[in-house]
Amino acid sequence: MVHHSGVERTFAALADPTRRAVVERLGRGSATISELAEPFGISLTGMKKHVLVLEGAGLVVTEKVGRARRCTLAPYAFEGVTTWLQRLDRFAAVVERTKGR
Repeated sequence: MVHHSGVERTFAALADPTRRAVVERLGRGSATISELAEPFGISLTGMKKHVLVLEGAGLVVTEKVGRARRCTLAPYAFEGVTTWLQRLDRFAAVVERTKGR
């Protein structure tokens, strides 16, 4: 298994369309594993695996509430990606300024 850190781990987790959809869903509020699995028609075990990847990337936090596991987006989950994108924007601005030279 390949190990990632920081922004790489975030992008690796978000490479899967199901996980991107889960993040979008959690952007509207917390949900249980069952609630997340239902629209995809996948097993709870399958959704748990997706959630574990998102947790490992620091994007999702889970909490056991009774018999259910409730998932929420992690605070500041996309801070590293935002910083990286800002650097990319600065690089693009430099490239744009130097095109005419």
